[in-house]
Amino acid sequence: MESIPAILKLDAGGLPVSWIHWQTAVTLYTRNRVRWEAGEGRFTIHGGICARTGERSRIQIGSIIAVADRSRRYTHGTPLLTNRTLFQRDRNLCLYCGDVFPTSQLTRDHVYPASRGGQSVWENCVTACRACNQRKDDRTPEEANMKLLAVPYTPNLAEYLILQNRRILADQMEFLLAYARKTGKSRAA
Repeated sequence: MESIPAILKLDAGGLPVSWIHWQTAVTLYTRNRVRWEAGEGRFTIHGGICARTGERSRIQIGSIIAVADRSRRYTHGTPLLTNRTLFQRDRNLCLYCGDVFPTSQLTRDHVYPASRGGQSVWENCVTACRACNQRKDDRTPEEANMKLLAVPYTPNLAEYLILQNRRILADQMEFLLAYARKTGKSRAA
């Protein structure tokens, strides 16, 4: 079967919840849990052949589906901070020297150093190249005379879903960006 991208799951009110596999989406459709669809993307999933009719089963699923269930969202709390999502938030840009690097040459830097009690939270972590991270050492940017190029922030749910998925369809991205603009805070860059 062709590779089907992740399906964007919304709650019945239209708020993004998570990415789900197409198999999960099929289950939601067959259990009549999908309330509505958004976006242009549609996929036909082919199943087995019915012994009685000889016809192959198939179901169409949307790329964005709203589901009536008790979905858990990041409403209270913060999205999980990983190096991958941190580097994506900062677009592989070292926030000290301003150069773009491949992921293998990036590190997580604690603005207020971990060795001095700085926490591993979104607002205290930035992407740094190895050279800048070593130069900064266990000092604050001010102590190291290294200016931060952007203020670290916690992404909202829509931004986090964008960071999580490497293969987002155009209609899914459009939906998430519109939601991010509605709920996001302006940030200094």
